[in-house]
Amino acid sequence: MTYMRIAMIGLSLLLLAGCATVPRDPAARAEFKANNDPIEPFNRKVFAFNLTFDRVLIKPLAKGYRWAVPDWIRDMVHQVVDNLNEPIVMVNCILQVRLKDAAITGGRFIFNSTCGAGGMADVTTDWGMPKQVGDFGQTLWSWHLPEGPYLVIPVFGPSNPRDTVGQAVDIFIDPFRYEPLNDNYPDAITTGRIVAGGFDQRERNLDSLDEIQRESIDYYASLRSLYRQNRAAELRGEKATTTLPPAGFYDDPGN
Repeated sequence: MTYMRIAMIGLSLLLLAGCATVPRDPAARAEFKANNDPIEPFNRKVFAFNLTFDRVLIKPLAKGYRWAVPDWIRDMVHQVVDNLNEPIVMVNCILQVRLKDAAITGGRFIFNSTCGAGGMADVTTDWGMPKQVGDFGQTLWSWHLPEGPYLVIPVFGPSNPRDTVGQAVDIFIDPFRYEPLNDNYPDAITTGRIVAGGFDQRERNLDSLDEIQRESIDYYASLRSLYRQNRAAELRGEKATTTLPPAGFYDDPGN
């Protein structure tokens, strides 16, 4: 317990040391508030670490994955990862009292797992059962819990306290983790889904992120705004897409 307290005090001091100074100019203060990034100096240091980690390891692996694996196999991997995530989406739809969406998600999981050969094919979208959005961060948002300040998490990237807690809870409520744990085996399905999903997402965003980095004056600010816009769309149940920020993008970085 003593070590935990020391660690929490150290983390608190580190975050306080990284706090940005609130501007006095009214326009600059409004922009500062809209960005919701009071620990920006600390976040930028983590962001720099993540860029190095991505450049040295993640991006080369994602490019190698694209080079070595045909498109149709990568699409199947993407579908399988999405399908394994459907039970988590269903649970969160129930917690948000979106019972119709929960029923659709449950049907998608059953039929894609069977008729779709273990989820390798999405047969249900054509049957009028579109993919739903649901995670525990969204659930906390639906319960009116504030998001807290913008955070950059080592390796994992942009987030906020509410979504960071949500991600941890989603791992905990993942039904696939319990059978392996009961048998005293590593949670291979959950871990494999997270790792495969991360590489799948990185490969799919290779070109778009390169374009954003080329076109951005401030890559950190661009990704911060892009993340907050996309996350705001996800919270509303819409599909988020990684695109180059349009003109005026920084005026409304999301809720």
